[in-house]
Amino acid sequence: MNKGIRFKLFLMMVLQFFIWGAWLPLIFGYLPSLGFTNGQQAWILNAFPIAAIVGMFFSNQFADRNFAAEKFLAFSHLVGGLAILGCGFVKDFPSFFALMMVHCLLYVPTISITNSIAFAAMKDAKQEFGIVRMGGTIGWILAAWPFTFIFVDWAAVNTANPQGFVAWIGEALKNPLVGDAAKAATKWTFIVSGLASVALAMFSFVLPHTPPRKVTSGDSKFAWLETFKLLKNPFILVLWLVTLIDSTVHNSYFMWTGSFLGTSVENGGVGIASNWIMPVMSIGQIAEILTMFILGATLKRLGWKWTMVFGILGHAARFGVYAFFPQHKELIIVVQILHGVCYAFFFATVYIFVEEFFPKDARSSAQGLFNVMILGLGSLIAATFCPGLFSAMTKAGVTDFKALFLIPLGSAIVGAVALALFFHPPKGAKPAIGKGSAPSH
Repeated sequence: MNKGIRFKLFLMMVLQFFIWGAWLPLIFGYLPSLGFTNGQQAWILNAFPIAAIVGMFFSNQFADRNFAAEKFLAFSHLVGGLAILGCGFVKDFPSFFALMMVHCLLYVPTISITNSIAFAAMKDAKQEFGIVRMGGTIGWILAAWPFTFIFVDWAAVNTANPQGFVAWIGEALKNPLVGDAAKAATKWTFIVSGLASVALAMFSFVLPHTPPRKVTSGDSKFAWLETFKLLKNPFILVLWLVTLIDSTVHNSYFMWTGSFLGTSVENGGVGIASNWIMPVMSIGQIAEILTMFILGATLKRLGWKWTMVFGILGHAARFGVYAFFPQHKELIIVVQILHGVCYAFFFATVYIFVEEFFPKDARSSAQGLFNVMILGLGSLIAATFCPGLFSAMTKAGVTDFKALFLIPLGSAIVGAVALALFFHPPKGAKPAIGKGSAPSH
């Protein structure tokens, strides 16, 4: 793969994950500020996982066999981008939910589609995917840091009348918006996300052409049906189920960490200023960049199983620190670096594994099969139970974060043990599908 194509794929990933990273971390605190009930919040938060499940059966089918991937990407990001942009301007539940659902139904399948476009242009996925996918990590980081300044109480900064750039920066960083003002500013996360989505829609037309894969003799009419047949292979089924566990743990991190960091020490949290929550969480994505650099070498040395086991144990270690050392702010900040291990060693490795073991004809749908767990059921379970668990652990404004975090900690350990004991992929083999075997990669 030449450098020009690699750069385009890299930039595609930057924009792809910037869109998601801009609005996701702060939506959990924003929805209550609009006066939405717990049930209404659940519907909005579940739009994303519902879209992942729906996309498995419809959108990915089109991408596999009926639509050029880059054109599908352009259409999805144009319409979906306008929808998420609209979320920054509406405050009633029906409008907000409708726009969020449109955005999610169009955005979620593009995660698989961008992977498919990238893999189609690669000669060696093990060596090249980590570098290209690193663009997504950078995109998530870039989405976080601008809000350090958006969430600033500029009235307080102007009142202080700082002299010089250094003094101005200092005043800006120590005067974050708080309370209702901080929540009101969250609308900008949706506006920025929408603008980035429209930009990616335009950029899609210069991406490598990835034509649809036509159905050939002996193939199932529906790509997702062929994909589900692969679950008869025990090692794929085990990985699929463990992916559900890890995804649920992963999504609970996003749902609880922002509140944990922002809650005052007196009320059981860490006490980090509102404008620093997203940058602190983005430390994990910075670490992810470094982890992506060594992913190829790690896979070569440890193999599929142990690389993914270490990825799951990264979650256990992080939640362990949350549960037992919440009073150590510096340690809580430093432990964010484990996000790199959690994501690259498990989720990125899963995507590469899918590319290696699934038939060419159904790889986009195969990516979608695992996204049903990563973005669908795992997120659905977390969005359904995490708010209730948080409320149950909170009394008189004080949250028992230790009891809360022991739940995902234990779940991660269970997933790691299950993978270590039962995941045994055949060396160099492709899973059988239908009556024949999967074509070689």
